[in-house]
Amino acid sequence: MSRYTKQQKLLQQQPKAWLITGVGGFIGSNLLETLLKLDQRVVGLDNFSTGHHHNLDEVRSRVDAGQWQRFQLLEGDIRELERCQAACEGVDYVLHQAALGSVPRSIEDPITTNENNISGFLNMLVAARDAGVTRFVYAASSSTYGDHPDLPKVEEKIGNPLSPYAVTKLVNELYAQVFARTYGFATIGLRYFNIFGQRQDPEGAYAAVIPKWFGGLLQGEKVFINGDGETSRDFCFIENCVQANILAATVTDQEALNQTYNVACGARTSLTTLFELIRERVAVRRPEVAAAQAVYRDFRAGDVRHSLADISKAEQLLGYAPAYSVRQGLDKASGWYLEKFSQ
Repeated sequence: MSRYTKQQKLLQQQPKAWLITGVGGFIGSNLLETLLKLDQRVVGLDNFSTGHHHNLDEVRSRVDAGQWQRFQLLEGDIRELERCQAACEGVDYVLHQAALGSVPRSIEDPITTNENNISGFLNMLVAARDAGVTRFVYAASSSTYGDHPDLPKVEEKIGNPLSPYAVTKLVNELYAQVFARTYGFATIGLRYFNIFGQRQDPEGAYAAVIPKWFGGLLQGEKVFINGDGETSRDFCFIENCVQANILAATVTDQEALNQTYNVACGARTSLTTLFELIRERVAVRRPEVAAAQAVYRDFRAGDVRHSLADISKAEQLLGYAPAYSVRQGLDKASGWYLEKFSQ
């Protein structure tokens, strides 16, 4: 039995109180669905600047009435300390997902990105510390590796940030380290590598290329690839990400605390290959799509050329074991994408 399976069984026997910031977002709503299905009590905080109420409506349709009653939604902004304090009251674990993602958006508006991702993050750290929260798990980012050339990416080796967004995510890690040393407050950062799956906003920050390409192919629109198509990413299915969050929140090994971990599959997929995988799945329903070709255009500013994670640290200290490869994740998510973009 995997460590994740054991933790799920233990949680069902001994329910806990969780706070998910950014609960209306792609990752937050998937965390919510899993935790409610495990009969946990969940508080969700969101200002819905990038999240959506319809994500929560979908979660409600996927859990039973008793499970949904264990969820409390607080609408509010992490830039408001008092709202963060109210959300943390009586909570065992914080899963901090709220942030303004997107490299291009941070380049266009670095001030708002800073306010949300640094000031908001600090508010949440202070509120969780003061509330006596057991564990603070936060969404870090593979963008922290910046221009470091080595592959695969190992947690202890980072380069220079390539965007304001990457700067904010690096600062999050520094603040978490300071809170561990100064206040003895237990945190774990999860460096996400291009998470994808159901309820992903095509305008969102994480691997938005996947829903965009599903939508484009289904709606007969042009599909664009930035660069020559050889750019590669370590795409990671959402259920792997959920697993990592729950393991990080509940791990008891003291050595595992106050660390950052890569959350990925440990495998690279080029953008051209990704397009072919998506086209293949859409063509099952729309045979005419099989002949569709992508349009290549200029590289995007701030993007790294290749990204690949070493996940051995998470495997060893957290018991992380990704259950879905890129192909398996696309297989599972394709039904959701096809239904959404066929409407």
